[in-house]
Amino acid sequence: MSPALPSSIDVTLALLNQGDYIADRALATTLFLSLSMGKPLFLEGEAGVGKTEIAKVLSQALGRRLVRLQCYEGLDVSSAVYEWNYSRQMIEIRLAEASGSVNKQDLSTDVFSNDFLIERPLLQALHSDENGPPVLLIDELDRTDEPFEAYLLEILSDFQITIPEIGTIKAEEPPIVIITSNRTREIHDALKRRCLYHWIDYPNSERELQIVTAKLPGIDVQLSQQLVAFVQRLRDEDLFKSPGVAETLDWADALTQLDKVALDSEAIDNTLGTLLKYQDDIARIRGSEAAQLLEQIKTELAATVGS
Repeated sequence: MSPALPSSIDVTLALLNQGDYIADRALATTLFLSLSMGKPLFLEGEAGVGKTEIAKVLSQALGRRLVRLQCYEGLDVSSAVYEWNYSRQMIEIRLAEASGSVNKQDLSTDVFSNDFLIERPLLQALHSDENGPPVLLIDELDRTDEPFEAYLLEILSDFQITIPEIGTIKAEEPPIVIITSNRTREIHDALKRRCLYHWIDYPNSERELQIVTAKLPGIDVQLSQQLVAFVQRLRDEDLFKSPGVAETLDWADALTQLDKVALDSEAIDNTLGTLLKYQDDIARIRGSEAAQLLEQIKTELAATVGS
């Protein structure tokens, strides 16, 4: 038997903390309401701030199956919902013809049955198991086309899918739905109205330090403080793509692999590729700019310790 849904905001926070996800109270409140009301949760924010991770943590903490639909341009029904197993259907037709007793009406019904249906993520998510309804993650919805958004409306409103040859398949219990978007384009209001909404921003320094400590418990305290302060400063720079929490964790892991216990200019210059993903950003920060930022944060941290 899977754990019950959280009964309060505090329990929701504890559930996320159990999966080493350090959330603020506003996010925990929206998530709690989404679970209590049975409504999809629509999460927007920059890439790498932890939107997808929420679905993974929920799946693990609640003991539910995770069904993930990774969105992309050109995503269609056959990849997202269902398609017919045409090769099996052809074999069935040939076997029926070889037997010499072909009833076209019966054969048509037979080959368009559940036995020949290939279920894709959205259809899979309508089926519960012994642990309850799954967690359905619709990841990076902004990468799809608008017609696919329109197709989602029936699913998010009634948690059902209509297959012309079979009929309507409806979930006995609605799945837990998490939808994410990096906001490369606006999602239509009709879809947003069916969801609870939350914008996940970059964390402040205190919470980002908690995240680094939770994910990398063996990291040196001085190093973790310095690298978090450095990343926080970088987000104030005019970069093409500011580093997200995912990049912070990658950088922390990389510096730990190099046995660093404190930041230095050489280490920053040599590992910027784990933190910044565009050459123009790396070229701008590497060298004197990185050294200047490092000197500033060391001064600030020393003043904080002294006070």
